[in-house]
Amino acid sequence: MWAGRVLHAALSAAPRGRRAQSALTQLRGVLEEELEAIRGAGTWKSERVITSRQGPRIHVDGVSGGILNFCANNYLGLSSHPEVIQAGLQALEEFGAGLSSTRFICGTQTIHKDLEAKIARFHQREDAILYPSCFDANAGLFEALLTPQDAVLSDELNHASIIDGIRLCKAHKYRYRHLDMTDLEAKLQEAQKHRLRLVATDGAFSMDGDIAPLREICHLASRYGALVFVDECHATGFLGATGRGTDELLGVMDQVTVINSTLGKALGGASGGYTTGPGPLVSLLRQRSRPYLFSNSLPPAVAGCASKALDLLTESNAIIQTMAAKTQRFRSKMEAAGFTILGASHPICPVMLGDARLASCMADDMLKRGIFVIGFSYPVVPKGKARIRVQISAVHSEEDIDRCVEAFVEVGRLHGALP
Repeated sequence: MWAGRVLHAALSAAPRGRRAQSALTQLRGVLEEELEAIRGAGTWKSERVITSRQGPRIHVDGVSGGILNFCANNYLGLSSHPEVIQAGLQALEEFGAGLSSTRFICGTQTIHKDLEAKIARFHQREDAILYPSCFDANAGLFEALLTPQDAVLSDELNHASIIDGIRLCKAHKYRYRHLDMTDLEAKLQEAQKHRLRLVATDGAFSMDGDIAPLREICHLASRYGALVFVDECHATGFLGATGRGTDELLGVMDQVTVINSTLGKALGGASGGYTTGPGPLVSLLRQRSRPYLFSNSLPPAVAGCASKALDLLTESNAIIQTMAAKTQRFRSKMEAAGFTILGASHPICPVMLGDARLASCMADDMLKRGIFVIGFSYPVVPKGKARIRVQISAVHSEEDIDRCVEAFVEVGRLHGALP
């Protein structure tokens, strides 16, 4: 009898095994077809391997010698600052690698509470809450705050994390044309029927390097009884007289309701994000924000690095003041050479090329000349708007910038991007 059962089990299992294998084979075929389409479109994204710490000069696996890095969000050069590194080591020694769970389960540590208080003071807000990343902060805000009674009005070129966060909420969704205040006003008029109205925008747009007209946005928000949310990932630490961001730059710090930003760019370059704003909102996020409730607390070493970066920033703004001149040097020299650069005065300098394959090939040839840049193409940017995004850091020298421009000119002529 038992032999019959074994035989029956074997026979019945065989078709399931074949079906599973068939399904896996089918999956592999679908995936390979999709991957080949990406390769064929010239939009394949390879990851270069860095064998050194982040900085203006790095070492890249397979490339001999030092490389000038013009592709990092390390705007202030703090990711390898000795005091930032030492603060991370000290936090690791004092608080360990992490709490092994979420904050409401395993408790929180003083290093997290101190950093949240420091962030709130820096932005002149009531309170702040930490997340593993700003992507998580954006994913957690809208769903917790907005209901089907409310409305959110979003710039069409907002960062993917804002778009995804808005998708998660049940509020009525309006999308206004990029930086178009006439369209925003029309959408605000249409949204008057809703309880809360929240205008959501990047402060500085990461792909184009342009800055949201926050004065006009705040004026319209006041006129139509709306709240203002700004993602400051590409502004915190270096825009504005003291690096507070675009709201400081444009004189509307007291008119922006909520700010989300990152610790992973200018403020140490590791990871982590946050929301800062009214105290009751932060309290609500601690109760309802899913990325906060279901993610481990920020590693103490990361919190220590970010805290020291904020200390260095508040002690002196000298490093911020070097950014504008270096950015203008690069932009003016590139435009004089015949390149089209989007944006205005932001250290994000998109070199527009249009063709995805051209952007990728030029970036590869730049690396051969000792310059680390990356070609950006669909779906990161719209089709037909491929580019190489150059990012200026305060720790680049003028000689570094001039060398980058010279390499662009040489490669541009080689590929027919320049006459």
